[in-house]
Amino acid sequence: MDKLNIYFREDNTAFAPGQTLHGAIQWALETNPRALELSLFWYTAGKGTRDVGVVETLTVDHPGSSGSKDFAFTLPKGPFSFSGRLISVIWALELTCAGSDETVRQEIIVSPTGHEIVLGDDTWTEDRPRGNPLERILGRRS
Repeated sequence: MDKLNIYFREDNTAFAPGQTLHGAIQWALETNPRALELSLFWYTAGKGTRDVGVVETLTVDHPGSSGSKDFAFTLPKGPFSFSGRLISVIWALELTCAGSDETVRQEIIVSPTGHEIVLGDDTWTEDRPRGNPLERILGRRS
């Protein structure tokens, strides 16, 4: 049975923009693939046209049937991970095996708050002031 894995050095899946994401990929395959590709990307989900932005790709040519390789990707300044009523931006790492359907994806959060930003969330608590969280992060008010 083929197996692909993505591991992070950090013990979480939330990262700040500009932070370097360290980890490793590991594979145990029945055949020797031509290549493995690990991609860092974001995509939109929701209403409208789907958009995808590939930030960086690591290719391991002729990796053999099993092994592991460390990786380091520096996250860009944006876009931030967010969910809105109509659209969301989701970040992920995806490891694919050339010539096979074998793929594994690990979603991550890229945000200065350490949490996905929820747009349109206008709730108020004593610890969290009212208003659009993205505007608070960017220091703007509507």
